[in-house]
Amino acid sequence: MAYRAPHAFRALLRTSHDRGLSQLLGSSRCYSRVIPNVPEFNCRGISSFSHKGQSTFVLTRASALTLQEKKNAEFLIFSNWARFMTTQVKAPPQARQMGAFQVTMLSPGIVYEPYAPRVPIPFWKRWFTRSGWTRTKEDIILELKSAYAIAKLRKFGYSKKEFYEEAIKLYKEINFLLAHGDKKSLRKPVTEKMYSTLKNDIKMRESMWSKVYWEMIEPVVKIRTLRARLIGVDRKDVNKVFIQLTLEFITKQKFEAYDLNGNVVAGDKNKEVLVRDIWVFEKSLFHKGSYWRLCGKIVL
Repeated sequence: MAYRAPHAFRALLRTSHDRGLSQLLGSSRCYSRVIPNVPEFNCRGISSFSHKGQSTFVLTRASALTLQEKKNAEFLIFSNWARFMTTQVKAPPQARQMGAFQVTMLSPGIVYEPYAPRVPIPFWKRWFTRSGWTRTKEDIILELKSAYAIAKLRKFGYSKKEFYEEAIKLYKEINFLLAHGDKKSLRKPVTEKMYSTLKNDIKMRESMWSKVYWEMIEPVVKIRTLRARLIGVDRKDVNKVFIQLTLEFITKQKFEAYDLNGNVVAGDKNKEVLVRDIWVFEKSLFHKGSYWRLCGKIVL
């Protein structure tokens, strides 16, 4: 399910107190924990509390919350909607004698919750069966995770228009470098793990074709955000996170491959082909001077 604008998230919060929705979503501890107050949204807050081992939530005015309550609420939602990566390592004896040292993570090295299209279900099954209620609950949680990640990213100056422009440039640049086998220049726009994967792709391609022609016809046909996720590295600091945005690109491209003698063995550069790619871009929100890099490709 593709990510929708934050106004859908605000609409959900405004109606979450409705009894029918509460019955639909059930009283599971999982869901009651993932709708605490989100300070960055201009709407009613939801304060969570625990009573006799069961979590629940109540609607409150955001202005009535203290700064500490807002921080606690944000940490609560962060701890539920962000994956944590362990960065603690045991230092060798020599390092312990020299003093403490700090390990810096440049990339988590994984794609957190890779995007997969949700199989449509009939209206009657979604709203009149227990399995349908469970599916609806899961779909809502997936949407809220993306909404929270985007809201967090906006605190760091995120602009959808500017990001899409940068993403298209990266998409074009990386494909161009792959077509020309430029491994050296490919290091910067991709993560370390992705670089290893692409390097192997180039090696395999070069074993089949001597040269490749590639061109993307601009503007792109379509670009949209499918998913947004946060990966935390420090449970004590909600700002030490990586964010991953999954984008869908639909573009028109020209491709042609040649053998050692310059003969065309695949493709036709005079024909435009419609291509759909799903790429995952990653950025650190706590490293100074960080920038967006390709961290994964999703093949459906």
